[in-house]
Amino acid sequence: MKLKFTKMHGAGNDFIVVDAINQQVDLSVDQWRRLADRRFGIGADQILVVERPTDAGVDFRYRIFNNDGGEVEQCGNGSRAFVKFVVEKGLTEKRTIRVETMAGIIEPRLEDDGSVTVDMGAPRLLPVEVPFDETGLAGMAQGDDTLWPLPVGDETVFVSVVSMGNPHAVQVVDDVDAAPVEETGPLIERHVRFPKRVNAGYLQVIDRHHIRLRVFERGAGETLACGTGACAAVVAGIRRGLLDSPVRVSARGGELSIAWAGPGQPVYLSGPAVSVFEGEVEI
Repeated sequence: MKLKFTKMHGAGNDFIVVDAINQQVDLSVDQWRRLADRRFGIGADQILVVERPTDAGVDFRYRIFNNDGGEVEQCGNGSRAFVKFVVEKGLTEKRTIRVETMAGIIEPRLEDDGSVTVDMGAPRLLPVEVPFDETGLAGMAQGDDTLWPLPVGDETVFVSVVSMGNPHAVQVVDDVDAAPVEETGPLIERHVRFPKRVNAGYLQVIDRHHIRLRVFERGAGETLACGTGACAAVVAGIRRGLLDSPVRVSARGGELSIAWAGPGQPVYLSGPAVSVFEGEVEI
C-alpha cells in the first residue's frame, strides 16, 4: 500500500504526520519503526497520526508513535505540528481545537503569526501518577518539590518526577553541553524505578525566566527539542524555587515558551511548527 505523509518539525523535533481520516492506516510496530528509520525510511523522532475522535465534543484523535515503533501517551511539540497540519489540510476551520490523546484532552491553538500555543493540562506531581516507585527512598525537599535520589552508573543523581501525560525525570546541571546525556540518559530511561520508562531531562538555569534544556526521550533517544520535557523542566524549576513563569526554554533545535501558574493549573506551551515537505511512500 502507499501512504501519504507530511514531514514537519517543531524546534527541530521532527515528525512524520499521517492523515488517517482520508486514507486507511493500520500499521504494525515494525512498519512504524521502518518509516521512522533515518537510513531505511523517511526518518523522524515521532510519527503523528490524525484520526476521527472517539469522544463527543472533541475534534480529533491524536496518536503518537516513537521511532522505536511504540505508541506513547503525549508529545507536546507534536501537538503544535498536529494543529498546523489539520488547519493547512482543511480538516478544520477552527484555530483552536480539542484533541483526544492517550493522556487526556489537550487544546492547541494556531496563532496569527503561525506559532502554536497548547494547553497541556495540569502536571501530575505525585510519584504514583508519573509513575515512579519511591519505595524505600528518602526524598530531599527543595522549595515545594521533592528530589529523589536515583543511582545511575557509579553516581547518584537527584531528580524531580513530573507527568505531563508522559513521565519525566528532571535533574539540574551546571552546563547542559557538558552533561553526560548520551551516557546516563539510557540508564535513567530504563531505570527500574520507572515502570513505564521515562524521559530524562537535563536542566541548566540561566536566570529565573530562562533555561537551557536537553532531553533524552523514552523510545527516541536525545532529540533537538521536547515539548513535554520543556513543560516538565519548567514545572520542576518553579517548584524547586529556581524559576518564575513565564520561562524561555532554549533547546538545541530552537526556542520554546512555557507558562505555569502553579499546582492545579494548566501548563501552556508555545513555539513554532513548520511543514517541510510532503510525500508518498510504499509500505
